[in-house]
Amino acid sequence: MADYQKHKNNKIRAGLVVLGLLCLSIGLIGQYQTNALTTSASVGGRELPIYCVDTDEKKVALSFDAAWGNEDTARILEILKKNDVHVTFFMTGDWVESYPDDVKAIYEAGHDLGNHSENHKNMSQLSVEECKSELQQVHDKVKEITGYDMFLFRPPYGDYDNEVITTAREMGYYPIQWDVDSLDWKNYGVSSIVQTVTEHKHLGNGSIILMHNGATYTADALETVINSLRDQGYEIVPISELIHRDNYHMDHEGRQISEQTEK
Repeated sequence: MADYQKHKNNKIRAGLVVLGLLCLSIGLIGQYQTNALTTSASVGGRELPIYCVDTDEKKVALSFDAAWGNEDTARILEILKKNDVHVTFFMTGDWVESYPDDVKAIYEAGHDLGNHSENHKNMSQLSVEECKSELQQVHDKVKEITGYDMFLFRPPYGDYDNEVITTAREMGYYPIQWDVDSLDWKNYGVSSIVQTVTEHKHLGNGSIILMHNGATYTADALETVINSLRDQGYEIVPISELIHRDNYHMDHEGRQISEQTEK
């Protein structure tokens, strides 16, 4: 009788162990599935970059694409320093190679360094391997100059498809677009840049503003843009401080939304 009771108890314990392991497995699977869904850039089958960020805080990000000359880079940095503003510079490999001292100056001033591809090509027309090469080449150049590993990527011309976005994310990059285009590259003049940015219909909390170094009137307009944004109550931050690093999803407009704010 004692042997029977011992055997019965052993079977009960074994059953409890199996049940416990089963519950643990289900919990882990559920946790994995939750984590997999909390960071998603896919909307209706489209992979989207971050155009802007959903936030209650009055914060915007200024960004500069650096693919042309460097005639105004020093002046832009001086204006940013004078006004205690930090921004994001997206640089091509050619620009990095041509102006390594400017890359160092941007980094040492505390600004974001962003990847703008090696050769400023239309990324959607490239193969996956070519896309990887475009990102990796400039990444390595910046790493060699500054020791910094970039993690923000802006496709040249704002041109992308699902493969471009997926490839960038697999390489550890957050793909970044913009929702406010200063149109400074059209060289319409200082007042046009200021008005286009500060009165833009999409300007709001979490906006990402596109500007260029090397454009004719950008440096002349920059301080007025900064002051006008501040007059509207906005704090200007680099993109790295604006975006969510994890636990987010995107809406159909490319707005990055934190999962935490929806709970």
